[in-house]
Amino acid sequence: MSGLLALLDDVAAIAKLAAASVDDIAGMAAKAGSKTAGVVIDDAAVTPNYVHGFAARRELPIIWKITKGSLFNKLVILLPAALALNAFAPWLVTPLLMLGGLYLSFEGAEKVFHRLFPHRDPHVEKDLAVGDPAHLEETRVRGAIKTDFILSAEIMTIALSALPAAGLAMEAAALAVVAVGITAAVYGSVALIVKMDDIGLYLAANARTAAGVALGRGLVKGMPRLMALLSTVGTAAMLWVGGSILTHGLEVLGWPLPYGTFHHLATAGAGAAPERLAAFAGWAIGALLNGLFGLAVGLAMIPVGTRLVGPALAAFGRRAD
Repeated sequence: MSGLLALLDDVAAIAKLAAASVDDIAGMAAKAGSKTAGVVIDDAAVTPNYVHGFAARRELPIIWKITKGSLFNKLVILLPAALALNAFAPWLVTPLLMLGGLYLSFEGAEKVFHRLFPHRDPHVEKDLAVGDPAHLEETRVRGAIKTDFILSAEIMTIALSALPAAGLAMEAAALAVVAVGITAAVYGSVALIVKMDDIGLYLAANARTAAGVALGRGLVKGMPRLMALLSTVGTAAMLWVGGSILTHGLEVLGWPLPYGTFHHLATAGAGAAPERLAAFAGWAIGALLNGLFGLAVGLAMIPVGTRLVGPALAAFGRRAD
């Protein structure tokens, strides 16, 4: 009997340890995932564009294909790469983060530039001119997964940099939770967004109450504005996150001037604001300054990106296909 009780005590201790490990993994994943918020917003804002122009019945299948590609990117390619990087070359984390920051700043600045100075994009026009819907769908999905790979790499690198040292297994589990959770949140939100107008049409035609009909009509009318808002929020998030990554990276690499200046101005602004608004004021000033820094860097990168990097990546993609 005493042996059985001892065994039960051991089982209970193991169960408590396992529960504590699960709590630790969840806590680590939540902390790491919160650092990726800006990139996640951008990912959710960009993805609906890839189903634009397709029949309604193809929207969810396309999103599901992109979702599976995103999970493959994160879990099969990027998670092992991030762990290996952290184990064998941790000094590369900051430079890789900064490369991602340059990419985000470039993408955000290019969108701002395009909005201020509209111009034709031959790559987009060529894509839309494809006559075969199945081929167009395949092309769009491949393009979305390639874009997702870059954003996912940034998400996983940011998450890894936010994790405390906790052993390989715990870090892998936390990164896996971040990968699955963020992918589900992003593409679940995208699926809801792209089907919102269909939901509105259904309610407008079939709702049994005036309130339901009004809600349906409001959804249909409001979706273009929501998409425009998402585009603006995504662009702002890219510039803010890109600029933040660059200023923090420069500080780590020995040039603390931008980060220190922005931090000082944000702290001064928080001190001048009413007490209940101090935290928000400090965050808003810091985000604005980092966003402007990201915009300036991104605008400077546009000639390099459009004339050198873009054609090189396009040529590489053609060879890979």
